[in-house]
Amino acid sequence: MISDLQFEKELNGIISNAIREDVGDGDHSSLACIPKGVQGKAQLLVKDEGIIAGVVFAEKIFNYVDPTLKLTLLKEDGAQVTQGDVVLTVEGSSHSILKSERLVLNAMQRMSAIATKTYYFTRLLEGTKTKILDTRKTTPGIRAIEKWAVKIGGGVNHRFALYDMIMLKDNHIDFAGGISQAIALTKKYLKANDKKLKIIIEARNLQEIREILRSDGIHRILIDNFSFEDTRKAVAMINGKCQTESSGGINEEALRTYAECGVDYISSGALTHSIYNMDLSLKACE
Repeated sequence: MISDLQFEKELNGIISNAIREDVGDGDHSSLACIPKGVQGKAQLLVKDEGIIAGVVFAEKIFNYVDPTLKLTLLKEDGAQVTQGDVVLTVEGSSHSILKSERLVLNAMQRMSAIATKTYYFTRLLEGTKTKILDTRKTTPGIRAIEKWAVKIGGGVNHRFALYDMIMLKDNHIDFAGGISQAIALTKKYLKANDKKLKIIIEARNLQEIREILRSDGIHRILIDNFSFEDTRKAVAMINGKCQTESSGGINEEALRTYAECGVDYISSGALTHSIYNMDLSLKACE
């Protein structure tokens, strides 16, 4: 996984790029009708229900735009919220508040939706040992905050990107000439480049599980698109030699049944690519 320093750099990059994209050479709507120096106050209102996420990120945005803005945080990341709740208030330059508004809302609406869905999935897994994982099926440019939202909702982050873990999937295996060849070449590459990356490898059937188990040093086997029965067989074959992960279009109806097959993890791209933003607004107040 990426370091805390790398993660902070990702967050700072998201904020700076989003402000560049949205503000350009100035927020001319505000500049045109609000005199310079006017002070104001606004509150972030919930118009929905679920798990709030992005509070700390909003604080970073406001501080980036104007460090003199005064924030009062009334809800923490991960808190359950309902319609009418106030998450935070912000006071200071009206220009700065308005310049920050859209990025704060865009980020928090999406992060809260992801956290809410993740929390729902974790509740479905209660009583099993299985944890829910996210994937790289994220929105380009804002992966860091989407994966952060998964953690806020109680899920676990998979690899962040292509550089922090080895994950050999069907195309890697086929292009390399087979499972054993792909594993051997990967171990040779890691040694030659002095890299200590965990290896996950995808299996498409029970025969491929058997072939993978002939090799040492595999961190996790991805049991991809298996039936419930074959998943149970695969977990029994692996027998704790490495971690297990089910994947492949697993929806909420099938989630618990796969968990009851005994896998350590279930990965779901739906946590980040199939969500509806939480309804939030930032309104001027006294």
